[in-house]
Amino acid sequence: MGDACSLVEAFRTGERSPVDELEATLAAIEASELNAFTFVDAERARTAAAAADVSKPFGGVPIGIKSLEMVEGWPADEQSLVFKGRVAEHTGTMVGRVQGDGGAVPVGLTLASEFGGLNVSINKLHGTCHNPWQHGRTAGGSSGGSSAAVAGGLVTIASGGDGGGSIRIPAGFNGLLGMKGTAGRIPRGPKTLIHPMTVVTGCMARSVRDACRWYDVTTGFDHRDPYSLPKIEGWERDLGAHDLRGKRVAIAPTLGLAVVRDEVQERVVAAAEALARDAGLVVVDLDVQLPGLDLTWALANLAGLKIELGDHWPDCKDELTLEIAFGMTMAEQMVNLDTVARGEQARTAANEAMADVFDQVDFVMCATNPDVAFPAEVYLNTRVGDAQVEAGNNGALTIPANISGNPAVSIPVEPFEGLPVGLQIMGKHHQDALLLDLAAVVERERPWPLVAPG
Repeated sequence: MGDACSLVEAFRTGERSPVDELEATLAAIEASELNAFTFVDAERARTAAAAADVSKPFGGVPIGIKSLEMVEGWPADEQSLVFKGRVAEHTGTMVGRVQGDGGAVPVGLTLASEFGGLNVSINKLHGTCHNPWQHGRTAGGSSGGSSAAVAGGLVTIASGGDGGGSIRIPAGFNGLLGMKGTAGRIPRGPKTLIHPMTVVTGCMARSVRDACRWYDVTTGFDHRDPYSLPKIEGWERDLGAHDLRGKRVAIAPTLGLAVVRDEVQERVVAAAEALARDAGLVVVDLDVQLPGLDLTWALANLAGLKIELGDHWPDCKDELTLEIAFGMTMAEQMVNLDTVARGEQARTAANEAMADVFDQVDFVMCATNPDVAFPAEVYLNTRVGDAQVEAGNNGALTIPANISGNPAVSIPVEPFEGLPVGLQIMGKHHQDALLLDLAAVVERERPWPLVAPG
């Protein structure tokens, strides 16, 4: 199996057709035991495939859409029992662009954690999505279904979103390329919830050029997202064209924040050192110690969920995931003017710490996840047998780039015990292209499997 770009080329040469590819996709989804898709609209997809314009960037390519994205006429349940049966009344900006200007064929919705609030691939409404590298392991979250669908050979590309690592975490767990752009690179909305300004959208990709093409189609200012950035052309065209030699990099596998498994650290450091040599980077001995955020900051962010739940709360408590309900209850009890102030102080400190780092280096390389994929049935702060996932550690490596808005990418490196390991690279604001170039160096020198083995 190839990437989305190679599929478009096959359409253009007549080697394959969008209609036949869609039927193969639908058959693969039907036969799959991953539970990556929560909804499939076969007839709508067949109509789109029959009319596909293969001259467009993703012309005729079947794609998965993360369930937290809106597609008019499709379920808008937020992966929660609370909103079971609700239907979207509009299509999101990014989805509209990849379907319209991009020419892609949306097939259906992929599983996510409830409201995107946890870095897992399980919810009460749709059950558990499994990792294609090993059934019974998590696909990560919240874009777990999209990642499993791409790595599992169901579609070549799918949408994702990242408010605390929700593109990079599942990319790391599933052996994919996961790019979180500079905040505002891809516009959100319509009806954009501005606070807390940590959420970005993007894709789960098999290749660097697929991610670049997604940028070419979906980036650019939209007035329904007032913090979105102006359009930059030529992401795919200019891939590999930037001068990386002499750029400075700090290799800090834990960021001074996370407890990272030794075997993961070893692979991440080895991959980072190899990439620095290949790209001509200067390794700087910098003690990176990023601060953790106060719990009150996270609780204050539940204001957005309170807006979403509206009058359903608190009567809907038993329908919610235990962790989501617990967080809402804690927020109601703890959040006041003082706690909000402390949370904002913590965010300012985190921004300053990140700025200090990037005053000294151009890139920071670390692990994407503290460990390989944990058991699929594990929620945060719960125990199944000997498996334990600590909320404070899960996401500790990815959240800093969301707080500060810096671009960051997860790149597959050497697996451990048959499960993927991700190398995360963070860069300076607006330097997304340099991160994509670094990812392309890894892709060229140490290619990763485009789909999970077997």
